[in-house]
Amino acid sequence: MKKLSYLLILSGLVSVSAIAADSPHTVSGNIAFTTDYIFRGISQTQGGPALQGGFDYSHASGFYLGTWGSNVSWVSEGGYKDNNSMEIDLYGGYKGTAGDIGYDVGLITYYYPGEQISTATDPDTTEVYLGVSWKFLSLKYSHVVSDYFVGWGGVGGLGVSANKKTEGSGYIDLTANYDLGNGWGVLAHVGHQEVEEYDDASYTDWKVGVTKNIGYGTVTLAYTDTDGKLTDAGGNNVYIFGVPGEKVAEGTLALTFSKSF
Repeated sequence: MKKLSYLLILSGLVSVSAIAADSPHTVSGNIAFTTDYIFRGISQTQGGPALQGGFDYSHASGFYLGTWGSNVSWVSEGGYKDNNSMEIDLYGGYKGTAGDIGYDVGLITYYYPGEQISTATDPDTTEVYLGVSWKFLSLKYSHVVSDYFVGWGGVGGLGVSANKKTEGSGYIDLTANYDLGNGWGVLAHVGHQEVEEYDDASYTDWKVGVTKNIGYGTVTLAYTDTDGKLTDAGGNNVYIFGVPGEKVAEGTLALTFSKSF
């Protein structure tokens, strides 16, 4: 109920704006429900549904700030933090265009509220990113600048060797969103996650899907899969965002309804 109230409050905040139409300031919001929260090819909810939402502020100069939240389950079930059921993203950056080319540079923190377990690595992660786009294609690279990437490494998260920092891990993402007209669209994505110091945890993910604007929102049906391994040679679980015994990196179909305002 706590996470639901948080997201509904966000929706209320962004639905009422006193900003004048000719102002350089813009505030927008979004809310979504999905049957499975998939991030970089891996379920954050261990195959369960998620309620999500956030809001964004942007200035005509190109600078922007935003926050976004979703329920998650891997943090508490994986033994990283007690009393955690949410992910809260905080981000900011600068974006602009040069002809058909768009560019975006910024910083994002993935924050998981809760009580840190002393024997586990902190899952909170900060990345810097750089993206470019051309018409319906976009390419983005994200680079970890915090000590650890989603709890990987440190004091031995997920049963792997201790005291290895995963700062410098990176993710590259190529995505296409093509408008077919009449509210229909198709999407395709391929990405690769490199986990510093842990080669077994590195993997490639891909996604294909279809979207339909139904007037009061957009429905997306997408299939996601990865080549992520279940265990390494020593029998340790190597699914990042994973919980031992849960196959969160295998192929899955997710249905999502989203609305921006």
